[in-house]
Amino acid sequence: MPRRFYEKDGTTEPLKGKTIAIIGYGSQGHAHALNLRDSGLEVIVGLPEGSKSRAKAEAAGLRTVTPADAVKEGDVIMLLVPDHVQADLYQSDIEPNLKPGKTLMFAHGFAVHFGFITPPKDIDVSMIAPKAPGHRVREVFVEGSGVPALVSVYQDASGHALENALAYAAGIGSLRAGVIETTFKEETESDLFGEQAVLCGGAAELIRAGFETLVDAGYAPEIAYFECLHELKLIVDLIYEGGLAYMRYSISDTAEYGDYTRGPRIVNDETRKEMKKILSEIQSGQFAREWMAENKEGRAKFLGMRAAQADQRIEKVGGELRKMMTFLKRNKEVGVA
Repeated sequence: MPRRFYEKDGTTEPLKGKTIAIIGYGSQGHAHALNLRDSGLEVIVGLPEGSKSRAKAEAAGLRTVTPADAVKEGDVIMLLVPDHVQADLYQSDIEPNLKPGKTLMFAHGFAVHFGFITPPKDIDVSMIAPKAPGHRVREVFVEGSGVPALVSVYQDASGHALENALAYAAGIGSLRAGVIETTFKEETESDLFGEQAVLCGGAAELIRAGFETLVDAGYAPEIAYFECLHELKLIVDLIYEGGLAYMRYSISDTAEYGDYTRGPRIVNDETRKEMKKILSEIQSGQFAREWMAENKEGRAKFLGMRAAQADQRIEKVGGELRKMMTFLKRNKEVGVA
């Protein structure tokens, strides 16, 4: 049973008087920076001179400097740029400015676990990984609560790495909800597997396959959309609130019987075999090497797949149907209706 930590186990006190440098100001970056600042800690944001995010950070009252200067000034450096960017940024701006006694932190173990970043031995290396997108990390904090997180110490040069990591967790609000201890290996490999096999890859393909099966059989695309995509949120919300048992308690007996008798025919032995293969590819580093190579080669395959998926029939039908749903929030920043 991994250790769990709550507010009784840590405060922001160990970070008082220290400067926390947040490198990046995207989904997680903005949430961490604002939460830490609102918790009374000294925060700076490291962004390149031409970054469009500089204006956003400064409008929020945060001081911005270059990533290199942020590392020079920071006692604690939290790296919150995308996985495929981290290694190059580390080599150019972070590594040359790391001094003994500093703390380097991550919210995902990808770059360190797979060897794209090798920190020096004279610094602390730790991780606080909130289990929610950045906008939820911020929203829940403002509401007076926090999202759960994972904590891991990869390297404890000071003897206080865990204490300081928990102080950081307190600063972003996660100790309010609870923090579970893990390792860089466990967090990275389980996170990638969850994304690929269930949360993103698995769920997206299941939705698309269900939609196409109904439409190809002659059912209206609008009806197929509601049955295979729109109503998924209702089911997931029930699972989120009380697990699979609560979902099954809440649905009709007809739906529950169909769940037990037909679900295993969709996720069958062949599916489980493929899941194990995907996990093996993650564990061996094959996926990580493939993804990093894709980025170094210009991302043509990745961008092609993105464009092809955006052009799917289900997306066009959904775009029209969502115009009816005035209750939906519009995410205009990324152009998704």
